Amino acid sequence: MDVIDKLTILTDSAKYDVACTSSGVNRSNTPGTLGNAVSMGICHSFSADGRCISLLKVLMTNVCIYDCAYCVNRKSNDTRRAAFTPRELADLTIQFYRRNYIEGLFLSSGIMRNPDYTTEKLIETLDLLRTEYRFGGYIHVKAIPGAAPELLTRLGHLADRMSVNIELPSQDSLKQLAPDKSKESILLPMGHLKERIAENKTDIVQYKHAPKFAPGGQSTQMIVGATPDTDYRILNLSEGLYRKFKLKRVFYSAYTPVLEHSLLPALDVKPPLLREHRLYQADWLLRFYGFEAKELLDEKNPNFNPLIDPKCNWAIHHMEQFPLEVNRAPYEMLLRVPGIGVKSAQRILKARRAGMLDFIALKKLGVVLKRAQYFILCNGRTLEGLRITPDSALRALVSDSMKKKLPMAPAVEQLSFFDELDPGSSLHQTVSREDVVQCLTGQM
Repeated sequence: MDVIDKLTILTDSAKYDVACTSSGVNRSNTPGTLGNAVSMGICHSFSADGRCISLLKVLMTNVCIYDCAYCVNRKSNDTRRAAFTPRELADLTIQFYRRNYIEGLFLSSGIMRNPDYTTEKLIETLDLLRTEYRFGGYIHVKAIPGAAPELLTRLGHLADRMSVNIELPSQDSLKQLAPDKSKESILLPMGHLKERIAENKTDIVQYKHAPKFAPGGQSTQMIVGATPDTDYRILNLSEGLYRKFKLKRVFYSAYTPVLEHSLLPALDVKPPLLREHRLYQADWLLRFYGFEAKELLDEKNPNFNPLIDPKCNWAIHHMEQFPLEVNRAPYEMLLRVPGIGVKSAQRILKARRAGMLDFIALKKLGVVLKRAQYFILCNGRTLEGLRITPDSALRALVSDSMKKKLPMAPAVEQLSFFDELDPGSSLHQTVSREDVVQCLTGQM
């Protein structure tokens, strides 16, 4: 099998790995080296369907000794198998880079023979790129659970970022769908990576020329929709991973049915892309907005409302904390107002030192008043002419694409949900405030 055939098979097999991230690494090109890495992002070009193609995302091999039910590369699946040699993959990466097709490498692999053997092949590939080809570009590599710690250490000194895919959010799900894996076998290398990365801030200070271990940090991926696990369970796990292992990112991948299995969704079930999107929004709230998982979801409401984003959903359920006076509210509370982001909250703090802010000033600072106006006051007043009612606030927080799902008949003129119409009118539909609230909060 020639290299092009291998590339066709192994890039297609790698498409289920999530790689939508910037490098997180700044490294300038130096004399005698090829390529560089930029922390503000290496994703510059996209395919027709929106996927980033600036990284060569490929598997070392799709041969695997494991039989994970959700994986297209599982050993019991009848699919074409291929494997690169380290030399083939290193040479291919450099040739693509020289032609400006890519700016870096995203490398994963099935498990050949055993985890140690597979990791040795990954190390050999990266060593060729870094030493022989003098490649200084970005490399993200997937660590193999079960590999020896010393091999993972060698791999981390050659890569910019490493990740260990946790894939399924519970031990029960792993036991049913991935019997060859365990929670411990995944978390153990995560802990090892965390310790080695921490050395970058201690030992490297003393030994400036020592190579850094995965300077871009570590990440992981979870599959969404393959098991009955709720958003509450997934988000709690993500929060725990961020705290315990200091992860840079947790990626969420909507499960695409590719194989028939009694425990998996049917092949005609569409990937839960909106659910994946809501999890990413909630993940952002955990990392940058000071929210905790228990604030966004609970056991009574274990899944996100598809109609509105998690921040708006939280605000609706905590109206007792609003409206906020933007000229006095602390930074932590400003971040919880729909329509106010991290940058606009920082601008508000800086601008109000010079004087009192009004709604015109807030708009200039980047506040999305279409959402924020229902939750804030300027100088003790609401926006002039604004009629604040529960239904008007709810409607404002629902995106245009989602408004079609509300229990409301189409109308030529703008009407309140609760306007009383003539029973004979074509616009008449019995919709109560409770109906709207239940719909928008995911209880219908």
